Amino acid sequence: MKEDQKEMKMDHSSMDHSSHEGMKMSGMDHSNHSGDMKNMEGMDHGSHGGHGDHPGEMGGMDHSMHMGNFKQKFWLSLILAIPIIILSPMMGIHLPFQFTFPGSNWVVLILATVLFIYGGQPFLSGAKMELKMRNPGMMTLIAMGITVSYVYSLYAFVLRLLHPNAQTMDFFWELATLIVIMLLGHWIEMSAISNASSALKQLAELLPDQVVRIDANGKEETVSLQDVKKGDHLMVKAGDKMPADGVILAGSSIVDESAVTGESRGVEKKKGDKVIGGSVNGSGTMTIQVSATGQEGYLAQVMEMVKKAQSEKSRLESLSDRVAKWLFYVALSAGILAFVIWLFVADLSSALERMVTVFVIACPHALGLAIPLVVARSTSIAAKNGLLLKNRNALENGEAINMVMLDKTGTLTEGNFKLQAFEMLSDEYPEKTALQYVGALESSGNHPIAVGIMKALKEKNITPFTASDVKNLSGVGLQGTVEGKETLIVNEKYLKEHQLAVDPNKLKTFEEKGNTLSFLIIDSELIALLALGDEIKPEAKSFIHELKARGVTPVMLTGDNPKAAEVVAKYLGIDDFHGGLLPDDKEKIVSSYLAKGKKVMMVGDGINDAPSLAKATIGMAIGAGTDIAIESADVVLTNSDPKDILHFLNLAKQTKRKMVQNLWWGAGYNIVTIPLAAGILAPIGFILSPAVGAILMSLSTVVVAINAMTLHLNK
Repeated sequence: MKEDQKEMKMDHSSMDHSSHEGMKMSGMDHSNHSGDMKNMEGMDHGSHGGHGDHPGEMGGMDHSMHMGNFKQKFWLSLILAIPIIILSPMMGIHLPFQFTFPGSNWVVLILATVLFIYGGQPFLSGAKMELKMRNPGMMTLIAMGITVSYVYSLYAFVLRLLHPNAQTMDFFWELATLIVIMLLGHWIEMSAISNASSALKQLAELLPDQVVRIDANGKEETVSLQDVKKGDHLMVKAGDKMPADGVILAGSSIVDESAVTGESRGVEKKKGDKVIGGSVNGSGTMTIQVSATGQEGYLAQVMEMVKKAQSEKSRLESLSDRVAKWLFYVALSAGILAFVIWLFVADLSSALERMVTVFVIACPHALGLAIPLVVARSTSIAAKNGLLLKNRNALENGEAINMVMLDKTGTLTEGNFKLQAFEMLSDEYPEKTALQYVGALESSGNHPIAVGIMKALKEKNITPFTASDVKNLSGVGLQGTVEGKETLIVNEKYLKEHQLAVDPNKLKTFEEKGNTLSFLIIDSELIALLALGDEIKPEAKSFIHELKARGVTPVMLTGDNPKAAEVVAKYLGIDDFHGGLLPDDKEKIVSSYLAKGKKVMMVGDGINDAPSLAKATIGMAIGAGTDIAIESADVVLTNSDPKDILHFLNLAKQTKRKMVQNLWWGAGYNIVTIPLAAGILAPIGFILSPAVGAILMSLSTVVVAINAMTLHLNK
C-alpha cells in the first residue's frame, strides 16, 4: 500500500451538494499489481482459529481438538477412571468406598493403560510440542506426572506379580484423577470462551464466486472470480458485490463500503472513481476495469495484516503456563536430586520411590483448575454485562491496559449519517412546508446527504413538492424551481459570499458535534438550517472522562478527515487523535505504541479495524460491527455501549487478582510438598507420606474452586 494514499472515507465536514469531492474514495493504486484471486482465497485460513492457537494457550495442544472432542474425551475418560478410583488405593491408603476382588488388579491395569493412551493423548502431544519448542509448560508438567505414574505403577504391578510379598505402591489412582481433572479443566475453559471462526475466511467470503466479464467486442460472459485478470472489464449490477479493486469506466451509484471500512454512510461513485473489492454496489449498474486481483487487492492486504498480527500475538504466554514452566523445572530438579541423595543414604528402591513420589505430588491438580475455573466464572459474569470473551489472555492482560484506541464511527458515534436537526430561521414558512421544498431538490439525488434528508422526510410522512430545472452550483449546492419560486440548498460558503448572516453561536452548537451544515433559501430569503452528520453517543463523553480518571489515555483513530476528527475529539475531551487513516495506518499506530512499551486496547467495528484489533494487546469489537472485526477481536461488546469497556477493565482487574490467588494456592501446595516429599526433613525423622500429600492436593483443589466462585464484578 502506498504511503501517499489519501482518505479512504468520506470527508463529511467539507461536503457540498455539487461536487461532493469529500465523498470520493481514492482507493488503492494497484497499477503495478497482478495476481490471481484464487491465491487470496487460498491463504492459510485454517492456521488461525483465533488467538488461542499457540503453545501458551491450553499448553500447545492440537487445536483440532475442539470443545466437542474435549467433552467426549472427558466423559469417556471419567467412565474409565471410576472403576480405577474404586479398585485402587489413593497413594497407598484404602478409602472407605474402595474394595478389591480376585483379579481386580488386572482390571485396574487394563483400564489405566487405555486411559493413559486415550485420555492422556492431548497432554502427551502437547508436551511433545512444548519440548520441541524448548518451552515446557502445563502440558509437559501434566505429561510428566501421568507418565511417571503409569510407568512406575506398571513396574510395581510386575514386581508384585513376580514377588507377591514385595511392598511397592502404585499410582493408578493418581493417574486416573489427574487425567480426568485436567480434561475437565480444559473443557471448562474452552466452553467458557467463545470459539472464534476464522476472520480470514470471513474476509475471503466478501467476494463473489462468479462475475460478469465484458470482452473486447462488448459481449458479456459469466466467469469464475479466480479467472479474472488485471485490466479485465467487469459489469457490477445493482446490489452486487465489487469483485475486485478497480476503476469505474461507466455508470454511477452509491456504494456501501460498510463491510470494508466500518462506515455506515454510502459513498457516491461515478466514472473515474476507484472501488474496493468486497464493497456493495447500490442502485446503479457500473462497468469497472480491474486494477488489482489476488494478494495485491485491498482485502487480501487486510487479510495479510490480520494474519501477521495474529501470528505475532500468538506468541504471548499465559500466566498459568509461566507458573507451570517454573514448577516443571523445580519438580524435575527436586526429583532427580532426591533420587541421587537417597541412592547414597539408602538403597535403589527407596531412591526410586522418593523420586516418583516427588513427580506425582508435583502433578498440578489444583494448578490445572486454577485458571479455567476463574475464566468460567468471569466469562459468565461478562456475558451478563454485555461482554463476550473470546480470548482468555484478554482477562490476564486487561489490568495492565494504559491506552485505549477508539475508532470514531460506530464506537464513539452512532454510525448513521442522518438529518440531525432542521431549524427554522424565518417565520415565512411552516416547518413542514420548508421540508417539502428541501425534499423537492434532494429527491432526485443519490448522494449521502440526499439519502439522509429523504429518509428523514419519509419518517415524518412528508411528501416533497416537485422541482424543475434542478442544477448543481459548483462548490456551493443545488438550485431549482419549486412551486414557482427559486429554491437553493447551499453551504456556509455561499452565505458568506452573499452576506446572509446566521447567529455564530447557533452554528457552533451543531458544528462542535461534527455536523455538516446546509441552508435552505427561497427567493433569496434564508429560511432554514439543516444539520447532517453522525451523532455522538450520549454516553461517550462521560466514558472518556472516566477513562482519563483511571489514568488510561484515550486515543481516537478514524478514516474520516482530520478536521471532522478534531471536532469530535475536542467535544469529547480526547487530546490524542488521528484522522484520514487507512487500515495499515491504524495498525502502524497501534504498533508504535506497543513498541514504546504501552499496553494497548483497540476498539473498533470495521474491516479497516481488523489488523489493529488483532495487533493490539487486547482487541475489542463493537457488537454491531462487521463479522470480520468481531472475529479479529479478543472481546466483543454485545450491547455496543462504550461504557462496557469500563466494566471489562474492572472485571479484568478482579479476574487477574483471583487468578494470582488461585495460582498461589495451586503452586503453593507444590512449594510446600515437593521438598517434604523429597525428604528434606528426613534428618529429623519426618518424611511426607504420599497419602498426606494426596490429602493436601485434594484440599488445595477445593480451595481453588471456592475462591473462583467468589469472583464478582464491581461496577
